[in-house]
Amino acid sequence: MSSGYGQYGGVGRCFPFWQEVLACYVVNTSAENDGAGKKKCAVALEDYYECLHHKKEHARAVAMQAAYNRRGATSGDDTPSASQIRNLGLLGKEEDTKKVIGES
Repeated sequence: MSSGYGQYGGVGRCFPFWQEVLACYVVNTSAENDGAGKKKCAVALEDYYECLHHKKEHARAVAMQAAYNRRGATSGDDTPSASQIRNLGLLGKEEDTKKVIGES
């Protein structure tokens, strides 16, 4: 919320973005420029809305999932299993890491 308090007390997740938007409006708007200064704050406002709603992040995740599904449908047996991916970089699991990276 723009009150500055988060769900569990303390500073809210998006409050710093809201402060940035307000600071931009204070600096860039006046009675003389008839709202032309508000256009300068579009980037800060877009960041604030993204923090609130995560629309770009969600769209990116959907696109990545679709690309992964397309790749999975066209690839052969060389696709690493989920357990191999989970084991990347773990001690004693070097064989799985080599299979995923493609080293022999």
